[in-house]
Amino acid sequence: MRYSIIIPTLNEEKLLTGILKQLNDQSLREKYLYEIIISDGGSNDKTLDIANNFADKVIKSNSTEIQTIAFGRNKGASYANGDILIFLNGDILIKDPFNFFTYIESGFLNSDYLAMTCKVNIFPEEEILVDKLFHGFYNSYFSMLNKIGMGMGRGECQIVRKDIFNKVGGNRENLTAGEDFDLFKRIRKHGKILFAKELCIYESPRRYRKIGYWNVTALWFKNSVSVVLKKKSLSREWEQVR
Repeated sequence: MRYSIIIPTLNEEKLLTGILKQLNDQSLREKYLYEIIISDGGSNDKTLDIANNFADKVIKSNSTEIQTIAFGRNKGASYANGDILIFLNGDILIKDPFNFFTYIESGFLNSDYLAMTCKVNIFPEEEILVDKLFHGFYNSYFSMLNKIGMGMGRGECQIVRKDIFNKVGGNRENLTAGEDFDLFKRIRKHGKILFAKELCIYESPRRYRKIGYWNVTALWFKNSVSVVLKKKSLSREWEQVR
């Protein structure tokens, strides 16, 4: 098995079907060898029903407590057979799945990069001007962070070699936010990270619409500073927006 696609979920019945249908394209699966792993954190909607219809492995939480997304990603990775771990969120779509995998094989697989990420934009049909400005800035900013050696990759799409993921100890499960930044920051100490400007993942704008870009940015900043200085998140819980 070459790739393991790991998707942590929690009450994602509204959007999960989109990415799972993309990944279950028969011609895509025949060309690229991958498994789909859903790591669920205790959903009480139809998420597990959807997952059972589309995923190769569905890992259910046995705890009544809400787990961190970092825990969910690590749990999924522990069941992975692939040499390359592809972490995706349940509310995203891949712009061009065939191009996505083709790029991984041509630009990452046989390179000396340890991990890879790409641009994140809003679903095109829901995108407005503020979305373009915000994501345009942050995509450029995150690309620069990787170039100067800090390491950055949003959890919407993180592609990591399994050996380096295990070497750094995976995600820090105590982090309720900033776990994606923390993982790539630690990986960057061991080697280079590829930011693929040619690839794009689309995400739902639901959090930005409900909380606002200013508040989201403030949360990102506060949590990233806390993770760097104290190795813990400032937020006690990353609020569900469904």
